[in-house]
Amino acid sequence: MNRNYKNSYKVTEKELVSLSVYNVGFQKCDALYQWGPGIRDHYLIHYIVSGKGFYKSDRRLHELSAGDAFLVYPNTEVLYHAAEDDPWEYAWVGFTGSDASMILNASDFSPETPFIRNVPSGEAIRRQILHIYDARGNEFEHAVEMTGRLYTMLALFLHGASRSGTPDSANSYVQKGIEYISSNYSYAITVEDIAAYVGVSRSQLFRSFQTVLGRSPKEYLTDFRMKQACYLLEHSDLSVTAIANSLGFDNSLYFSKTFHKQKGVSPKAFRTTSRNGQI
Repeated sequence: MNRNYKNSYKVTEKELVSLSVYNVGFQKCDALYQWGPGIRDHYLIHYIVSGKGFYKSDRRLHELSAGDAFLVYPNTEVLYHAAEDDPWEYAWVGFTGSDASMILNASDFSPETPFIRNVPSGEAIRRQILHIYDARGNEFEHAVEMTGRLYTMLALFLHGASRSGTPDSANSYVQKGIEYISSNYSYAITVEDIAAYVGVSRSQLFRSFQTVLGRSPKEYLTDFRMKQACYLLEHSDLSVTAIANSLGFDNSLYFSKTFHKQKGVSPKAFRTTSRNGQI
């Protein structure tokens, strides 16, 4: 009886916000089952549930086993294969977005050491990956739930990270700021509100965002809202006024001006061209 299996799901819709799931699944591999050599255009984390295998990155080969995790960086050639005598079983999640690199920089993953042995909270990480899989689907609600569960899963890597004991203050402030924005962007929040949540002055928050992301908190908040606006314009029938209200804008005229400044077209024009397949 063949006990090997593979269950996977790939998201087909466009990126939702600053972090989104690309694919997710779990697999019990055959002996010597191999992927690569090749590159991915997204981040990809594997958590090894049982067995063992080998991961090659930057011409270095690493033997990994149950309880370990490895990360594939975008546009980096890798190869990984299951062992012959005790092939591994793993769960994985791939993801993209502008927040991904900053979050991973606060973990124990690095391009020089793209794996973590004996991951703390390993079982919880496995469960969260399965929760992401259970939330799969291409409706708006599915994208939101998958992204939320992805944030939770990545947070588990930060809880056990050696870097988290003495975090870089700027990076820490930005992480907390993004956390607040992600949860409250639909309200009329201000930079002062974000700074108050983080526990720093407005000027300190500004410097931290500029240092880490190269843009101000206000610019990040606007970009975050515009990504949501694009998705809602393309995938919902909400009016422009309803979308403006849903994104924390005081009025639809200001929303439309902000959208036009960023995208070069009005919200209505964006909706028309996107639905005609011109974007």
